[in-house]
Parts: sequence; structure tokens; C-alpha cells
Amino acid sequence: MLLFAAFITLVPLSAAADDAVMARIDGVEIKQSDLDFAASEVGPRLGNYRPEDRKRVLLQYVIENELMAAAGEKDKLDQTDTFPARVKYHSRRALRDAYFDASITGGVTDADAKKIYDEKIASMTPEQEVHARHILVGTEEEAKEIAERLKKGEDFAALAKEKSKDTNAEGGDLGFFARGQMLKPFEDAAFALDVGEISDPVQTQFGWHIIKVEEKRDQAVPSFDQVKSAIEAQLVQQKAQAVVTGLRNAAKIEIVDPEIKRSMDDAALRGEAPPLPEPEDNEDH
Repeated sequence: MLLFAAFITLVPLSAAADDAVMARIDGVEIKQSDLDFAASEVGPRLGNYRPEDRKRVLLQYVIENELMAAAGEKDKLDQTDTFPARVKYHSRRALRDAYFDASITGGVTDADAKKIYDEKIASMTPEQEVHARHILVGTEEEAKEIAERLKKGEDFAALAKEKSKDTNAEGGDLGFFARGQMLKPFEDAAFALDVGEISDPVQTQFGWHIIKVEEKRDQAVPSFDQVKSAIEAQLVQQKAQAVVTGLRNAAKIEIVDPEIKRSMDDAALRGEAPPLPEPEDNEDH
């Protein structure tokens, strides 16, 4: 597994000239560059927020960092015996981040993403989607009774509300779905129906279904702008993997702890980690 935060947000670092002040805490300035660095650190968690909220979330994050750092400084935590080792670690981490930005993130361009889009997405055949309703009951006998009532002209949505065990689907409405999203017996029956047609009873692990197809449509192929970020994230991950593999192969790595070495060797055998090189024989011959 790649021990890199590959899915970082692709945020350009602010140049010194336009490094605007975003906030001040007791006179300490928080600048746009602080938000940019925080974005690289927070990474994919930003995806949980709406685009218009992300800058606010980053600023709150940096403010909390500064508040706790100031409190730690006040408590003289920067004068403890362990603090220099912590600073050393974070200094190396900062170098790692700078290298990642320059050699990996910076190596992924819009043109690279567009090429992937044109090769693998733009030419895709649109996938069919079905908009269906269903009525779910416990036995085949119940399903047959409902099928007979529907043949006599009763309203499907009303019957679903009255009889269906699936209370989450209002009037039995499942909305649109593509292949692979439903259990196969249900999916096969739904896609075989014409618009307006009602199925015979269909059994799945949940019970017996009566299905009605309301609409069919071709799922639109996403535009480049819709998938650009996802493609870039994938390219960054691939490039990171290649770069780390090259660095690992060029380095002399020795795992001193025997228990961890055994664990890593076992992981390599399972294909979960790259194999470690055999230690060199240092004995004189």
C-alpha cells in the first residue's frame, strides 16, 4: 500500500505577491498560503463539504491550529525534551510535502486528465437506466393477489402504500437505477419490462416483488468538468505510486526490528506491500 496521502486537493500555492491576509489572531496574521498548506494536509476530507464552504472550513482549521499552538507556547511545551524530535519530524514532513507538490501534483496537468477522459469516458456507450416502482410482500401468494388487483386497474402507487413492506419507497418509487445497483433477479425483471408494463412476481432475498417500469432513459456521459477532479486524483495516486517505487528501489532500506520485518515480509507475500531487499552480507570473504 502506498504510504502517501495521494488524494490531496490540487490547490496551487499562493505566490508571495498575492498572499492575502485572511484573518488575525492576537495580531498574528493568517494568510492565504496558510490555507493552501492546510488544504494539502486536510486532503480528501474537504470533499465532505460544499465547494463554497471549503475556504471557511480551512480558515477555521488554521485558526484552531494557531490557538492551540499559542496555548502550547504559553505552557512552554516548546521547551520540553521531546519537542526537538517533533520539530525534526515535521520538518521532514514539510520537505516531503514540498517534493510531493513539485514532483507529483505538479506533474499532473489538465491535458493529462483530458487525455484520460477522451480515451476512457467520452467514448463510452451511454448506459440505460430504468425508473421503476415495486411492491414488496412476504409470500408468492400475496404477490399473485396484488398482481390480480393491478390487472383489474387498481393504482400501483396506492397499492404499494397499502401493501408494500418497503416503507422507504413512497408509493413504491425507486427512482432511476442502472444495472448493478439492484439484486440480479430484480434487475433482470425490471430491464426486461417495457415502459408501463408490470411484472409477474419476482423473488429475491427480501421477499416477493411486483415491479412496474415508469420510464427508461440513457444515462448521460459525464462532462469533463464533472469528472476532472476525480481523474486528476487518480493520476496523482498513480504518479505517486511510481515515484515512491523508484525512490524505494534506489534506496538502501534496512528494517532493524525483527517483528516488524516479519510482518512486512508477510505483507509482501500477500501482495499488500512491496518486498524488502535482502540485507547485504557484510562478512569478509
